[in-house]
Amino acid sequence: MPEPVFALIDCNSFYASCERVFRPDLQRTPIVVLSNNDGCVIARSADAKPFVKMGALFHEIRGDLKRHGIVAFSSNYALYGDMSERVMSIIEARLPAVEVYSIDEAFAELSGMSEPLESLARSLQYEVKLKTGIPVGIGIAHTKTLSKLANHAAKRWQKQTGGVVDLRDPVRRDKLLKVMPVEEVWGVGRRMQVHLNALGIKTAWDLATHDAWELRKRFNVVIEKTARELRGTACLALEEAAPAKQEICCSRSFGKRLKAIEPIQEAVTAYATRAAEKLRTQGSLCRQIRVSLRTGMFNPSEAKYANGLLCQLPYPTDDTRLIIAAAREGISRLYRDGFSYAKAQVLLLDLCGRDEYTPDLFAPEQPVKTERLMSTLDAINGRWGRGTLQPGRLTKTAEWSMRRELLSPAYTTRWGDLLKVDAR
Repeated sequence: MPEPVFALIDCNSFYASCERVFRPDLQRTPIVVLSNNDGCVIARSADAKPFVKMGALFHEIRGDLKRHGIVAFSSNYALYGDMSERVMSIIEARLPAVEVYSIDEAFAELSGMSEPLESLARSLQYEVKLKTGIPVGIGIAHTKTLSKLANHAAKRWQKQTGGVVDLRDPVRRDKLLKVMPVEEVWGVGRRMQVHLNALGIKTAWDLATHDAWELRKRFNVVIEKTARELRGTACLALEEAAPAKQEICCSRSFGKRLKAIEPIQEAVTAYATRAAEKLRTQGSLCRQIRVSLRTGMFNPSEAKYANGLLCQLPYPTDDTRLIIAAAREGISRLYRDGFSYAKAQVLLLDLCGRDEYTPDLFAPEQPVKTERLMSTLDAINGRWGRGTLQPGRLTKTAEWSMRRELLSPAYTTRWGDLLKVDAR
């Protein structure tokens, strides 16, 4: 039986690359992207990494960014999500089996495809760049873990590899494992790195050659599988259909501290609306929700308060109206006068599929007309853009909205933000 072949296709510096697609004047300019409320750095272009640490607080590094000629952007999730869909659609059209792993990564199975696979990878790389403007790196290997490592090498040595690395050759594989630090291996976090280093495991090669059963007894089966995958034994299969989430969360920090309950209620309404949309997207129903509210926790001069509670729904539902009502009722019970609130959260719990529960003959259940109403709501918002139809309690300009002073236009999802070309 032939060995399986996997590829990992990963967009290079994805958020920064999305910003550059519509700003060709920034092709050679370092870029950083900021978190919600422009708090800290969450993404960097390759040329910005030597000057800016991940997680650096924006208000502390403004001067450094200006001195090094680095341009900062507020996170533009509408743009990034749409560009991700474009990239993934190209990959799925070219390859028969694809697992979308994250917004900027996808695993694919190449078993049985015509050789040379490196040429196929370079062709795909060229097509993605041509049609979307997003550069990608591709790693090829006999296991998912090795393909991830190959992709890391493709990006690390971009000039030498051209962004494509094939690790199926054992000699080439072992050479890379011996120079790659163990913390670069997929699934090895900081805590695990400390434990592995204590055993003398400093490189990916050390992990691959360590006794797998000892790793399982000392740590867990995940690390054992990682070691076996590094040796070339496939333990992880492609997951073409993402499993349904067991919890759905919508949580944001407010754009400024809120003291009155009205804007907090409005924010929670928006969070509950978004959570309900996600719930319907995966075809699930919700039995209960948890709402929480807290102040800022790090300013010593601010009074601190944090609390949360569970709200039971009358029946399993995906009705935005019911979820909003429960969330607002929960916040009313949590709210305490005299505090400056910084963040709220809506968490949908006890989820089930529509065919995974048996209705009680004497208990209420979601009416058919509600399902039709929610389907119509989603169809309109899907056709004309999220927020076209929304709860009447929401206002267009809200004081709780995220602070995004450096936000780029939604070039691909909003008519008013389309690029204009001057024909003169």
